[in-house]
Amino acid sequence: MNRKLFIKISAVGSLGLLFPYNPDHDKSEAPFIMTVNGKVNTGKLNIILPHEHITTDFIGAEKVVQPQYHQADALHTILPYLKKMKQLGVSLITECTPQYIGRDVQLLRQLSNLSGVHIMTNTGYYAAVGQKYLPQHAYHESADQLASRFLKEWTEGIDQTGIRPGFIKLGVDNGPLKAVEKKIIQAAAYTHLKSGLKIAIHTGDGAAASEEFSLLTGAGVAPEAFIWIHAQNDKLGDTQVALAKKGCWISLDGINASDTSLKEYSKYLIRLKKNNLLNKVLISHDDGWAVNKNESTGKVTLSLFANGNTKPYQSIFTRFKPYLKQRGFTTNDFLTMMVKNPKEAYAIKLCRI
Repeated sequence: MNRKLFIKISAVGSLGLLFPYNPDHDKSEAPFIMTVNGKVNTGKLNIILPHEHITTDFIGAEKVVQPQYHQADALHTILPYLKKMKQLGVSLITECTPQYIGRDVQLLRQLSNLSGVHIMTNTGYYAAVGQKYLPQHAYHESADQLASRFLKEWTEGIDQTGIRPGFIKLGVDNGPLKAVEKKIIQAAAYTHLKSGLKIAIHTGDGAAASEEFSLLTGAGVAPEAFIWIHAQNDKLGDTQVALAKKGCWISLDGINASDTSLKEYSKYLIRLKKNNLLNKVLISHDDGWAVNKNESTGKVTLSLFANGNTKPYQSIFTRFKPYLKQRGFTTNDFLTMMVKNPKEAYAIKLCRI
């Protein structure tokens, strides 16, 4: 949808069926992030891991009632790692598991309260992996109707918990984008323009990222509201540089402790730094636990993602930071990517062209 068409539709009241713009603060209030425990002013935050998971259920949309595990078991398994994260100086994590793929906001709130780490959750739908995690209504509802679902979670809270999302999380495969992928991106654009929630999109490749950029800006959303998740899928890095120069956030997720990973991710960062674009970069591990169910016994267990990190949420601090220092990156560079940038990227703010 181009910008002129978007404005025309808005003028006749299509989006007025949703909610008036309400970023939940006035211009005099300090910038804030919305966590599972409410607003947190960005000035009170230190290191942020902008793309992590807690639990993710890969069974597929609408197949079972989630969560399948007992929350006490999940707390016992995961809490020690969040406490270690806190010791490493992390003040907040962005939990990127959407609805229909295992989002569990009550577990997130318990973990946040017990660990002292702030946690953000999300609204939005995940159409990657061949649309396995899309609910059926996403195919026949309009972008306006999907946006109304996302906005209801923002204004009323998720599943009657009172917990509100801090951003919009989508997922798409490689470009060219399918019709339903374009529709959820349009829904996210409408949602941003009514809420100020930023839009983080799991993206298959650089071609898809460029298409996302065009769809969002065509709907009147400024580039700084767009967070390109898994920008490392652009192996040459050309699109990373191009979209960063336009103002998009470049999120490099999936860092692990292996030499291969350190070399790959440092290559992207070196190029972005040479182009004076570190101020548009986010880095994270994409760690978390998968939900597994033994069909014969019915027993549900949690296992770490196969991202190469045997100790989740730590490799950036124990391996990647020293590796970058040896290649000329300064403490200020590290703090830019892990403190300043994620605060700006995820702060609730209307970004309109």
